[in-house]
Amino acid sequence: MSLFLCAFAGANDRTWTLDRIRIATRESALAMWQANFVKSALERAHPGLRVDILGMTTEGDRNKESPLSQMGGKGVFVKELEVALLENRADIAVHSMKDMPSVLPPGLELAAMCEREDPRDALVTNQFESLADMPSGARIGSSSLRRRLQIQQSRPDLEYLELRGNVDTRLRKLDQGDFEGIILATAGLKRLGLADRITASIDPGISLPSAGQGAVGIECREDATAVKTLLAAINHIDTQFCVTCERMISAGLGASCSLPIAAFAQMTEGRIELASYVSDMTGLTVLRASRSGPRESGVELARQVTAELISGGALRLINPAS
Repeated sequence: MSLFLCAFAGANDRTWTLDRIRIATRESALAMWQANFVKSALERAHPGLRVDILGMTTEGDRNKESPLSQMGGKGVFVKELEVALLENRADIAVHSMKDMPSVLPPGLELAAMCEREDPRDALVTNQFESLADMPSGARIGSSSLRRRLQIQQSRPDLEYLELRGNVDTRLRKLDQGDFEGIILATAGLKRLGLADRITASIDPGISLPSAGQGAVGIECREDATAVKTLLAAINHIDTQFCVTCERMISAGLGASCSLPIAAFAQMTEGRIELASYVSDMTGLTVLRASRSGPRESGVELARQVTAELISGGALRLINPAS
Protein backbone atom coordinates (compact mmCIF):
# COMPACT_ATOMS: atom_id res chain seq x y z
CA MET A 1 0.00 0.00 0.00
CA SER A 2 1.30 3.46 -0.92
CA LEU A 3 2.32 5.75 1.93
CA PHE A 4 -0.14 8.33 0.60
CA LEU A 5 -3.23 6.16 0.20
CA CYS A 6 -4.80 6.53 3.61
CA ALA A 7 -4.21 7.07 7.32
CA PHE A 8 -6.26 7.63 10.42
CA ALA A 9 -6.29 11.09 11.96
CA GLY A 10 -7.02 10.07 15.53
CA ALA A 11 -9.38 8.51 18.00
CA ASN A 12 -12.49 9.64 16.09
CA ASP A 13 -11.41 7.33 13.21
CA ARG A 14 -11.73 10.09 10.61
CA THR A 15 -9.96 8.80 7.48
CA TRP A 16 -7.69 10.99 5.38
CA THR A 17 -6.75 10.23 1.79
CA LEU A 18 -3.11 11.18 1.71
CA ASP A 19 -2.57 11.01 -2.02
CA ARG A 20 -4.33 14.39 -2.11
CA ILE A 21 -4.17 17.63 -0.10
CA ARG A 22 -6.66 20.47 -0.57
CA ILE A 23 -5.39 24.00 0.12
CA ALA A 24 -7.86 26.79 1.02
CA THR A 25 -6.59 30.25 0.12
CA ARG A 26 -7.76 33.73 -0.69
CA GLU A 27 -7.83 34.54 -4.39
CA SER A 28 -5.64 37.66 -4.31
CA ALA A 29 -2.44 37.53 -6.35
CA LEU A 30 -0.27 37.39 -3.22
CA ALA A 31 -2.39 34.72 -1.52
CA MET A 32 -2.32 32.58 -4.67
CA TRP A 33 1.47 32.99 -4.85
CA GLN A 34 1.71 31.72 -1.28
CA ALA A 35 -0.61 28.78 -1.94
CA ASN A 36 1.33 27.78 -5.05
CA PHE A 37 4.60 28.09 -3.10
CA VAL A 38 3.27 25.67 -0.48
CA LYS A 39 1.89 23.38 -3.19
CA SER A 40 5.30 23.20 -4.88
CA ALA A 41 7.09 22.60 -1.57
CA LEU A 42 4.75 19.74 -0.67
CA GLU A 43 5.06 18.16 -4.09
CA ARG A 44 8.86 18.29 -3.90
CA ALA A 45 8.89 16.83 -0.41
CA HIS A 46 6.35 14.10 -1.23
CA PRO A 47 6.60 12.88 -4.85
CA GLY A 48 3.25 11.58 -6.07
CA LEU A 49 1.21 13.76 -3.73
CA ARG A 50 -1.61 15.63 -5.48
CA VAL A 51 -2.17 19.16 -4.20
CA ASP A 52 -5.31 21.08 -5.19
CA ILE A 53 -5.87 24.81 -4.56
CA LEU A 54 -9.33 26.06 -3.58
CA GLY A 55 -9.58 29.82 -4.06
CA MET A 56 -12.02 31.63 -1.76
CA THR A 57 -13.22 35.20 -1.18
CA THR A 58 -13.20 36.49 2.39
CA GLU A 59 -15.04 39.33 4.11
CA GLY A 60 -11.85 41.38 4.00
CA ASP A 61 -11.68 40.94 0.23
CA ARG A 62 -15.34 41.86 -0.33
CA ASN A 63 -15.30 45.02 1.81
CA LYS A 64 -12.57 47.27 0.42
CA GLU A 65 -13.83 50.51 1.92
CA SER A 66 -14.11 50.10 5.70
CA PRO A 67 -10.94 50.47 7.77
CA LEU A 68 -9.70 47.12 9.07
CA SER A 69 -9.74 48.51 12.62
CA GLN A 70 -13.53 48.93 12.28
CA MET A 71 -14.11 45.52 10.69
CA GLY A 72 -12.62 43.52 13.54
CA GLY A 73 -9.03 43.40 12.33
CA LYS A 74 -7.21 41.32 9.76
CA GLY A 75 -8.93 38.16 11.00
CA VAL A 76 -11.58 39.04 8.40
CA PHE A 77 -9.13 37.65 5.83
CA VAL A 78 -9.01 34.16 7.37
CA LYS A 79 -12.44 33.30 8.80
CA GLU A 80 -13.88 31.72 5.63
CA LEU A 81 -10.75 29.63 5.16
CA GLU A 82 -11.00 28.32 8.71
CA VAL A 83 -14.66 27.41 8.20
CA ALA A 84 -13.62 25.39 5.14
CA LEU A 85 -11.15 23.49 7.33
CA LEU A 86 -13.66 22.81 10.06
CA GLU A 87 -16.25 21.65 7.51
CA ASN A 88 -13.69 19.32 5.87
CA ARG A 89 -13.88 21.14 2.54
CA ALA A 90 -10.13 21.73 2.75
CA ASP A 91 -7.23 20.00 4.51
CA ILE A 92 -4.95 23.00 5.03
CA ALA A 93 -5.24 26.77 4.77
CA VAL A 94 -2.32 29.00 3.76
CA HIS A 95 -2.08 32.45 5.35
CA SER A 96 0.15 35.48 5.64
CA MET A 97 1.05 35.14 9.31
CA LYS A 98 0.60 38.86 9.91
CA ASP A 99 -3.11 38.36 9.09
CA MET A 100 -3.61 35.66 11.71
CA PRO A 101 -5.40 36.48 14.98
CA SER A 102 -3.40 35.55 18.07
CA VAL A 103 -6.03 33.00 19.14
CA LEU A 104 -7.27 30.33 16.72
CA PRO A 105 -10.72 28.71 16.67
CA PRO A 106 -11.06 25.48 18.72
CA GLY A 107 -9.98 22.48 16.72
CA LEU A 108 -7.43 24.27 14.54
CA GLU A 109 -3.67 24.78 14.84
CA LEU A 110 -0.74 26.27 12.97
CA ALA A 111 1.16 23.18 11.91
CA ALA A 112 3.99 24.67 9.83
CA MET A 113 5.56 27.89 8.60
CA CYS A 114 7.70 28.51 5.54
CA GLU A 115 10.99 30.36 5.76
CA ARG A 116 10.45 34.04 6.41
CA GLU A 117 11.01 36.66 3.72
CA ASP A 118 12.21 40.19 4.60
CA PRO A 119 9.78 41.23 7.39
CA ARG A 120 10.23 45.00 7.10
CA ASP A 121 7.65 47.53 5.95
CA ALA A 122 8.38 49.25 2.64
CA LEU A 123 7.93 52.78 1.37
CA VAL A 124 6.80 53.01 -2.24
CA THR A 125 6.91 56.44 -3.86
CA ASN A 126 7.44 57.71 -7.38
CA GLN A 127 8.85 61.11 -6.42
CA PHE A 128 11.12 60.83 -3.40
CA GLU A 129 14.02 58.73 -2.12
CA SER A 130 13.02 58.11 1.50
CA LEU A 131 10.58 59.06 4.24
CA ALA A 132 12.99 61.76 5.36
CA ASP A 133 12.96 63.20 1.84
CA MET A 134 9.17 63.63 1.68
CA PRO A 135 7.83 67.21 2.03
CA SER A 136 5.54 68.30 4.83
CA GLY A 137 1.92 67.49 4.01
CA ALA A 138 2.72 64.59 1.69
CA ARG A 139 -0.07 62.00 1.66
CA ILE A 140 0.87 58.51 2.91
CA GLY A 141 -1.53 55.62 2.30
CA SER A 142 -1.71 52.43 4.37
CA SER A 143 -4.35 49.99 5.62
CA SER A 144 -2.37 49.42 8.83
CA LEU A 145 -2.94 51.58 11.90
CA ARG A 146 0.26 50.09 13.37
CA ARG A 147 2.30 51.38 10.43
CA ARG A 148 0.66 54.79 10.31
CA LEU A 149 1.06 55.51 14.02
CA GLN A 150 4.68 54.38 14.20
CA ILE A 151 5.81 56.31 11.12
CA GLN A 152 3.86 59.31 12.39
CA GLN A 153 6.21 59.46 15.38
CA SER A 154 9.18 60.24 13.12
CA ARG A 155 7.19 62.25 10.54
CA PRO A 156 4.22 63.90 12.30
CA ASP A 157 3.99 66.49 9.51
CA LEU A 158 2.80 63.99 6.88
CA GLU A 159 -0.86 63.22 6.16
CA TYR A 160 -1.79 59.58 6.85
CA LEU A 161 -4.75 58.14 4.95
CA GLU A 162 -6.54 54.78 4.83
CA LEU A 163 -5.67 52.72 1.76
CA ARG A 164 -7.39 49.36 1.11
CA GLY A 165 -7.30 46.93 -1.80
CA ASN A 166 -4.86 44.41 -3.23
CA VAL A 167 -1.29 45.33 -4.07
CA ASP A 168 -2.08 46.23 -7.69
CA THR A 169 -4.95 48.47 -6.61
CA ARG A 170 -2.77 50.31 -4.09
CA LEU A 171 0.05 50.81 -6.59
CA ARG A 172 -2.42 52.09 -9.17
CA LYS A 173 -3.78 54.66 -6.70
CA LEU A 174 -0.22 55.81 -6.02
CA ASP A 175 0.57 56.01 -9.74
CA GLN A 176 -2.56 58.04 -10.51
CA GLY A 177 -1.57 60.63 -7.90
CA ASP A 178 -3.90 59.86 -4.99
CA PHE A 179 -0.88 59.60 -2.68
CA GLU A 180 2.72 60.75 -2.61
CA GLY A 181 3.73 57.49 -0.94
CA ILE A 182 2.25 54.22 0.29
CA ILE A 183 3.42 51.68 2.86
CA LEU A 184 3.33 47.98 2.01
CA ALA A 185 5.07 44.82 3.21
CA THR A 186 8.50 44.30 1.66
CA ALA A 187 7.86 40.53 1.58
CA GLY A 188 4.69 40.81 -0.46
CA LEU A 189 6.28 43.05 -3.07
CA LYS A 190 9.25 40.72 -3.44
CA ARG A 191 7.03 37.65 -3.77
CA LEU A 192 4.99 39.30 -6.51
CA GLY A 193 8.10 40.23 -8.49
CA LEU A 194 7.65 43.91 -7.61
CA ALA A 195 10.88 44.49 -5.67
CA ASP A 196 11.76 47.25 -8.13
CA ARG A 197 8.81 49.29 -6.77
CA ILE A 198 10.36 49.43 -3.28
CA THR A 199 11.82 52.87 -2.69
CA ALA A 200 13.15 51.94 0.75
CA SER A 201 12.62 49.21 3.32
CA ILE A 202 11.82 50.94 6.60
CA ASP A 203 14.10 50.29 9.56
CA PRO A 204 12.32 48.38 12.37
CA GLY A 205 13.45 51.14 14.70
CA ILE A 206 10.99 53.41 12.86
CA SER A 207 8.26 50.87 12.08
CA LEU A 208 8.47 47.59 13.99
CA PRO A 209 6.86 44.77 11.97
CA SER A 210 3.65 43.08 12.93
CA ALA A 211 3.86 39.64 14.58
CA GLY A 212 4.42 37.10 11.82
CA GLN A 213 5.07 39.61 9.05
CA GLY A 214 6.95 38.04 6.13
CA ALA A 215 6.09 34.47 7.15
CA VAL A 216 3.66 32.09 5.44
CA GLY A 217 1.72 29.87 7.85
CA ILE A 218 -0.14 26.63 7.25
CA GLU A 219 -3.21 25.89 9.38
CA CYS A 220 -5.00 22.55 9.72
CA ARG A 221 -7.30 20.65 12.04
CA GLU A 222 -5.75 19.53 15.32
CA ASP A 223 -6.79 15.92 14.72
CA ALA A 224 -5.23 15.75 11.24
CA THR A 225 -2.23 13.71 12.35
CA ALA A 226 -1.35 12.42 8.88
CA VAL A 227 -1.62 15.87 7.33
CA LYS A 228 0.66 17.32 10.01
CA THR A 229 3.21 14.61 9.24
CA LEU A 230 3.33 15.77 5.62
CA LEU A 231 3.62 19.42 6.66
CA ALA A 232 6.56 18.73 8.98
CA ALA A 233 8.76 18.19 5.92
CA ILE A 234 8.34 21.83 4.80
CA ASN A 235 8.36 23.52 8.19
CA HIS A 236 11.14 26.09 8.80
CA ILE A 237 11.93 25.64 12.48
CA ASP A 238 13.61 29.02 13.16
CA THR A 239 10.80 30.94 11.48
CA GLN A 240 8.20 28.98 13.40
CA PHE A 241 10.01 29.62 16.68
CA CYS A 242 10.43 33.37 16.13
CA VAL A 243 6.84 33.86 14.98
CA THR A 244 5.55 31.77 17.89
CA CYS A 245 7.39 34.05 20.33
CA GLU A 246 5.96 37.12 18.59
CA ARG A 247 2.44 35.71 18.72
CA MET A 248 2.85 34.91 22.42
CA ILE A 249 3.22 38.63 23.06
CA SER A 250 0.10 39.48 21.04
CA ALA A 251 -1.86 36.69 22.69
CA GLY A 252 -0.64 37.70 26.15
CA LEU A 253 -2.06 41.17 25.59
CA GLY A 254 -5.36 39.76 24.36
CA ALA A 255 -4.77 41.70 21.18
CA SER A 256 -6.69 41.61 17.93
CA CYS A 257 -5.08 42.43 14.60
CA SER A 258 -6.97 45.73 14.49
CA LEU A 259 -4.87 47.27 17.27
CA PRO A 260 -1.53 49.14 16.92
CA ILE A 261 0.64 46.35 18.31
CA ALA A 262 3.94 45.05 16.93
CA ALA A 263 6.20 42.19 18.00
CA PHE A 264 9.35 41.13 16.19
CA ALA A 265 11.89 38.38 16.90
CA GLN A 266 15.25 37.87 15.20
CA MET A 267 17.63 34.94 15.53
CA THR A 268 21.37 35.59 15.27
CA GLU A 269 24.10 33.05 16.05
CA GLY A 270 22.01 31.11 18.52
CA ARG A 271 20.55 34.17 20.21
CA ILE A 272 17.07 35.61 19.94
CA GLU A 273 16.18 39.30 20.12
CA LEU A 274 12.60 40.33 20.86
CA ALA A 275 11.17 43.83 20.45
CA SER A 276 7.62 45.08 20.91
CA TYR A 277 5.47 48.17 20.47
CA VAL A 278 2.02 49.05 21.82
CA SER A 279 0.13 52.28 21.27
CA ASP A 280 -3.26 53.73 22.02
CA MET A 281 -5.49 54.34 19.00
CA THR A 282 -4.16 57.87 18.54
CA GLY A 283 -0.43 57.15 18.83
CA LEU A 284 -0.04 59.69 21.64
CA THR A 285 0.86 57.08 24.28
CA VAL A 286 3.43 54.46 23.32
CA LEU A 287 5.03 51.54 25.17
CA ARG A 288 8.06 49.56 24.02
CA ALA A 289 9.81 46.58 25.56
CA SER A 290 12.67 44.36 24.39
CA ARG A 291 14.70 41.37 25.57
CA SER A 292 17.52 39.23 24.19
CA GLY A 293 19.14 35.96 25.22
CA PRO A 294 19.96 32.41 24.16
CA ARG A 295 17.56 30.80 21.69
CA GLU A 296 16.26 28.36 24.27
CA SER A 297 15.09 31.28 26.44
CA GLY A 298 12.82 32.68 23.71
CA VAL A 299 9.53 31.62 25.27
CA GLU A 300 10.49 33.02 28.67
CA LEU A 301 11.71 36.26 27.06
CA ALA A 302 8.35 36.61 25.31
CA ARG A 303 6.63 36.24 28.67
CA GLN A 304 8.92 38.88 30.18
CA VAL A 305 8.25 41.33 27.36
CA THR A 306 4.50 40.79 27.76
CA ALA A 307 4.70 41.28 31.53
CA GLU A 308 6.67 44.51 31.11
CA LEU A 309 4.14 45.89 28.65
CA ILE A 310 1.26 44.99 30.96
CA SER A 311 2.96 46.55 33.98
CA GLY A 312 3.46 49.69 31.90
CA GLY A 313 -0.26 49.95 31.22
CA ALA A 314 -0.62 48.16 27.88
CA LEU A 315 -3.99 46.66 28.72
CA ARG A 316 -5.41 50.11 29.43
CA LEU A 317 -4.11 51.35 26.08
CA ILE A 318 -5.61 48.38 24.25
CA ASN A 319 -8.96 48.54 26.07
CA PRO A 320 -9.47 51.96 27.68
CA ALA A 321 -12.89 50.93 29.02
CA SER A 322 -11.43 48.15 31.18
